[in-house]
Amino acid sequence: MKAVCWMGKKKMEVQRVDDPKILNPRDCIVRITSTAICGSDIHLYDGYIPTMEKGDIMGHEFMGEVVEVGPEVKKLKVGDRVVVPFTISCGACIHCLRQQFSCCDNTNPNARVAELLMGYSPAGIFGYSHMTGGYAGGQAQYARVPFADIGPIKIENDLPDDKVLFLSDIFPTGYMAAENCDIVPGRSVVAVWGCGPVGQFAIRSAFLLGAAKVIAIDSVPERRAMAEAAGAVTIDSGGDVMDELQAHTGGRGPDAAIDAVGMEAHGSIYDVVKQNLKMETDRPYALRQAMRCVRKAGVVSVPGVYGGFLDKMPFGAAMNKGISLKMGQTHMQKYLQPLLKLIEDKKIDPSFVITHRVPLTKAPQAYAMFTKKTDGCIKVVLDPTR
Repeated sequence: MKAVCWMGKKKMEVQRVDDPKILNPRDCIVRITSTAICGSDIHLYDGYIPTMEKGDIMGHEFMGEVVEVGPEVKKLKVGDRVVVPFTISCGACIHCLRQQFSCCDNTNPNARVAELLMGYSPAGIFGYSHMTGGYAGGQAQYARVPFADIGPIKIENDLPDDKVLFLSDIFPTGYMAAENCDIVPGRSVVAVWGCGPVGQFAIRSAFLLGAAKVIAIDSVPERRAMAEAAGAVTIDSGGDVMDELQAHTGGRGPDAAIDAVGMEAHGSIYDVVKQNLKMETDRPYALRQAMRCVRKAGVVSVPGVYGGFLDKMPFGAAMNKGISLKMGQTHMQKYLQPLLKLIEDKKIDPSFVITHRVPLTKAPQAYAMFTKKTDGCIKVVLDPTR
């Protein structure tokens, strides 16, 4: 089969690799019909996530048709159309039973590697380094899906791929980020740093949850325009964000702040230099702003990916203002069915975020375009048949 393979920093190749096989009786094999490049894939592309190996298959946003099932799979059958969530969860450990699916204890075979950095391991993740399991990703023509009765959600209607594909990650991720904001319907003001795909879904999710106002902060005009189309007020991140947020909130500050940027935030030469010198792992410029700008006793929600250790954090501001921090990889299986219902009820059409459709064979060029934000690129969907 064809697959997008990581071959080093800023180097992707489409290669012929072996088709996946059933390795565990709870596995299934999915023939992929649609897959996408995620903003967090760029952290791998740019070389900031450790434990990648040449030849690793990329991608964690994918869907398709079940073509084979293991003997212990009960809920899926050959021919089922499914969306596969990016986290791999067992469904039986204490965290899964509490619906904390991204904290699953049993799906990262390389848990010891993650424990050295984090103390405890998160769940396994498709296509996202050996620290999170070394699982082959979904930017390919086929994928092995472990714990097939726990992860994939069946699509039992004629909704096209474009409308349901993003249940694999960015819609639930944006929704959980907004849910973490403790929104009071009709009253809450939410500020969102980063108008990439997750930020766009966080904006729309905040409105779905009843936010009175959403303020979106980004440096890219096309992204701000997409946020404005959802009803958000926008701010160019190159200006004085604190002053503008206070002007929009009567001097009080937003009730909640969402950092949808993560470890490669722009705006601080200091962080760029330190990251390049490997004196810090992440560039937390947006997170610093969110912690400073949120109102007293507000909430900072962090769906943006961070990989290690942050420098110069305004923790005094966070403590003295009494803010709450809520974050984490998305507890995907908790959100799949409710968000599918929102799509079916036409409360949201997730295909709004797609700006480019590209053959799988052109994935290396698409990665470069997405990273550099050229040609108005916000979200790329890859076609595995081409």
